[in-house]
Amino acid sequence: MIEAAQEAHARIIAAEGEKKASRSLKEAADILNESPIALQLRYFQTLTHISAEKNSTIIFPIPIEFSKLMKTL
Repeated sequence: MIEAAQEAHARIIAAEGEKKASRSLKEAADILNESPIALQLRYFQTLTHISAEKNSTIIFPIPIEFSKLMKTL
């Protein structure tokens, strides 16, 4: 009985964490949507992070403007 209650409590805590994470992701998406420059800066940060790792990742940067072009098709 105690173990079931602990598991239920753990699931509630995990769900609350997911809810907070989802809200944070939505806020970040809203900010990036409002500022194309912020999106480009984040894109460059990601490329820098990936390129700094010692692995065999191949990066094919695609200009952000390409996504705008695809939306018009």
